[in-house]
Amino acid sequence: MNLSDVLSLLSGVALFLFGMSLMGDSLKKVAGAKLELILYRLSSTPIKGILLGTGVTAVIQSSSATSVMVVGFVNSGMMKVRQAIGVIMGAIIGTSVTGWVICLSYLNVTGSGVLSLLSTDTLVSVMSIIGIVLYMFSKKASAKHTGGILLGFAVLMFGMNTMSGAVSALRYDENFIAFLTNFSSPLLGILAGALFTSVLQSASAAVGILQALAVTGAIRFDVALPVIMGIAIGAAVPVLFSAIGASTAGKRTALSYLIVDVMGVILFSAVFYTIDYAVVFGFMDMIMTPFRIALLNSLFRIVTVLILMPFIGTLEKLVILTVKDDDEEDVAQIDRLEDRFLAHPAIALEQSRLTINSMSEKVRRNVQDAIGMLGNFSEKMYRNIEKYEDTIDRYEDKLGNYLVRISATVLSEEESKTVGEYLHSITDFERMGDHALNIAQSAREIEEKKVNFSDEGEEELKVLLRAVSEIVNISADAFVKSDLEEAYRIEPLEDTINILCDKLKSHHIVRLRNGQCTLDHGFIFNDLLTDLERISDHCSNIGVAIIENMTQERYAHEYLNQLEKKHTPRFDKYLVEYAEKYGAKE
Repeated sequence: MNLSDVLSLLSGVALFLFGMSLMGDSLKKVAGAKLELILYRLSSTPIKGILLGTGVTAVIQSSSATSVMVVGFVNSGMMKVRQAIGVIMGAIIGTSVTGWVICLSYLNVTGSGVLSLLSTDTLVSVMSIIGIVLYMFSKKASAKHTGGILLGFAVLMFGMNTMSGAVSALRYDENFIAFLTNFSSPLLGILAGALFTSVLQSASAAVGILQALAVTGAIRFDVALPVIMGIAIGAAVPVLFSAIGASTAGKRTALSYLIVDVMGVILFSAVFYTIDYAVVFGFMDMIMTPFRIALLNSLFRIVTVLILMPFIGTLEKLVILTVKDDDEEDVAQIDRLEDRFLAHPAIALEQSRLTINSMSEKVRRNVQDAIGMLGNFSEKMYRNIEKYEDTIDRYEDKLGNYLVRISATVLSEEESKTVGEYLHSITDFERMGDHALNIAQSAREIEEKKVNFSDEGEEELKVLLRAVSEIVNISADAFVKSDLEEAYRIEPLEDTINILCDKLKSHHIVRLRNGQCTLDHGFIFNDLLTDLERISDHCSNIGVAIIENMTQERYAHEYLNQLEKKHTPRFDKYLVEYAEKYGAKE
């Protein structure tokens, strides 16, 4: 091969990889956001997992991509390691589909008339023309993506033809034939295939190149088999890279990909070469064609999975023994926010929602505990509130950064609205946590200074605390359950709390004038009222964000302005209910 042939080979590889990427990405877009949810919901049994892994990998044309996605699911707690192993086994089978697709580029249909239309060149030409028309001129997104599928397939086929043309002269090169003959040692062939694939980061591409070399007629069966086994092992490299920084479960899942492939190669080669030694197979010198390469690749992968499928439980125990538990994972819910999911907004938003749910529960707990400490202070409880406040801050920081990164991806209008709701809500939940800590600090000050409010002031404060406790519960429940009716309750209750706070402030001023309370009492009392009122304000913001996202109310101020100008019947109904419940009639 001269320099021109090398450049042609590299350009063919480039076109092949680009075509495979374009076709896979377009297929995912045609399938929609539901494709990312398939692995999440439908892998309850090993058989289902294998079938799903096979199907999804056949669509996206990359076992590594499927397995990396699965690592993310396990890392976030959405899937167990046992389930993931089944899906990974399916991915190992599914990636062999690409080899059969590539075989189409080697069809050589001669003749005229109808038969000539079946030639590869004709099919690729027709698909590229239809694809570019759909991609460039169609206004529908689904049609554009379909055009992308056709263009990707055409480019892939063209790349394969370019690779085949570049290496066609090698069939007459004695040095090349001698080089390949050295791989007749199975171990050398396995190592070569593993190294080659780890560099390419794609088993499909490695098999495609092997198919292109097979056109030279220099690839025998005894050379192809160990290289194909090595390709299976090398495909684990990008999956192992994906486990960097993952949780213990995520690392175990990534390692399981390597273990499945290595165990498959060891078992398959041990049985095959033992039998060959005993009976001497007559097909070991058989010249391989692209079709035979595809068949051998599929058979090896299917046999590997069939052998190992009954031992999924054993494989799980093996990876658990290999990768020990990490005792430092103290904020497991935050670990849901995987960078891997950013390429799949539907999953990323679902993970964000689950994480905000966890954040809201911690905020609810802190507010209720802080309220409970008023008059019943506990240093242990105060420390717990401080600890959870730090955790809530970490939630807000990680969620904020993650949601901003999601917003930078391609989102539907509904997904964009959801990102906006989540960004507003995490800020409000975090601020509620701050005010809960302020209330706990006021409780400590009351305990240290032995402050006693007047009986009237204490009773009024208890009513306000019950109202604030209720609005926090309603807000958290409305967000977690996406309950629109509960969200509509928040604003009337917030109005009720504002009325109560105004009354308490007025009554407190009167008590100060009458000498029933001191200035020290006044400062603490006013601080408490401020924090409680701010908590209800943030609950109001959360309620408005929920309503905005779930209805046609696009802007928060429009909803609030409507309530200020004219209360709705629903608003008035709840306002009367809470006014009577908490004695807050104006």
